[in-house]
Amino acid sequence: MLQKAAARLLSRPTVAAASSAAATMLTKHRPFSTDLAAAPTLDQTFVEAWRKVVPNLDPPKTPLSFLKPRPPVPSSIPPKLTVNFYLPYSSELSGKEVDMVIVPATTGQMGVLPGHVGTIAELKPGVLSVHEGNDVTKYFVSSGFAFIHPNSVTDIIAVEAVPIDRIDSSQVQKGLVEFTHKLNSASTDYEKAEAQIAVDVYSALNSALTG
Repeated sequence: MLQKAAARLLSRPTVAAASSAAATMLTKHRPFSTDLAAAPTLDQTFVEAWRKVVPNLDPPKTPLSFLKPRPPVPSSIPPKLTVNFYLPYSSELSGKEVDMVIVPATTGQMGVLPGHVGTIAELKPGVLSVHEGNDVTKYFVSSGFAFIHPNSVTDIIAVEAVPIDRIDSSQVQKGLVEFTHKLNSASTDYEKAEAQIAVDVYSALNSALTG
């Protein structure tokens, strides 16, 4: 009799087994909340308002974006050199076709002919000569740059420039003497530098008039 009672107890499912079976059934029929797809919560009012104030995310433009394409280099050297000569307040020459220009570069006087290799030259106080046949027009320039393009176009930009024939030689001599005296009597580095610049300019003016 005891053996039959023990057999009936062993044949019954345990509590743990019953709990496991119940959990399996719940899993099959009731998925967890993390398994459910999230409901869309897009706020159209916010999206429209954001589109009105969203910053411009496009990359900023560089100076190259505003430059015109570089003109092609001609297959043959043109007979004339095209010169553009600009000052901050005026344009002395614009698209002028000449035979040659001589610019006072910091490395020395530099002649530019049609077909010259592309170069950028810094200008020092001196004489800029524009040669057109037998006519030569001379300007005194204080400083600036000359941009020599390989397509036989030269752009000259000067801070100050004046035709040589408009310079008063007596005023040049007077200024040279005055600032030479200031240079010799200068007591500070600033006074020496200021006087030296003036002496260099007046010396170049004097050379332009006498040379």
